[in-house]
Amino acid sequence: MNVFAISDLHLPGGDNKPMDVFGPEWSGHQGRIAAAWREVVKPEDLVLVPGDLSWAMKLPAVQEDLDFLGNLPGTILLVRGNHDLWWKSISQLRQRLPKNVFALQNDFYPLPGRLAVCGTRGWKSPGAADFTPEDEKVYRRELARLRLSLKAAQDAGFEPYIVMLHYPPTAEDQTDSEFTGIMEEAGVKYCVYGHLHGPAQRQALTGKYRGISYYLVACDAVGFRPVHITCLPD
Repeated sequence: MNVFAISDLHLPGGDNKPMDVFGPEWSGHQGRIAAAWREVVKPEDLVLVPGDLSWAMKLPAVQEDLDFLGNLPGTILLVRGNHDLWWKSISQLRQRLPKNVFALQNDFYPLPGRLAVCGTRGWKSPGAADFTPEDEKVYRRELARLRLSLKAAQDAGFEPYIVMLHYPPTAEDQTDSEFTGIMEEAGVKYCVYGHLHGPAQRQALTGKYRGISYYLVACDAVGFRPVHITCLPD
């Protein structure tokens, strides 16, 4: 099994939302993602999509985008992004997912070898210049959700191996955060995240740091092509 990742697909959510307003590289991005996906991903592979799947505002409007994923090869795993406003009830969402698509929320996805994928949305870190008391509340809630996800895996006898976050795990200056500390304590080996676009991608923590390999996988950062993360035995 090969594990790939790509985030921030920003599918239209039932509307004809032009993405090239964010730059010419976004022109026809949905078709380019699908073509590249089919080139590299096999049915037995896993693709991690850490957030910002769709511009839809409500759950019924995201069905077309979920079906788009359902027609792509591989098993697909989602966590929520800041623009995924359609993601309200995890039970209602799971009723709509295609058979090859799964959504994480306070739980984990099992991998071969008793390994696990864990994750949550995350949030901006306290080092951000515009960090507010309300951000502090959301940040603490997301830390708790990551702990719940990791604990669910550990309690079931699985080793947390990969963490999916939508937000970067560090602040703008790439300083450590409670997210990085929690992952290090749990023995996580890989962290994939998105959210950053354009010049902000220069702030990204990538490569191996304190035992964890970090990947920025926002689709415009990876050429609208799923990036290979690791290979697991079947």
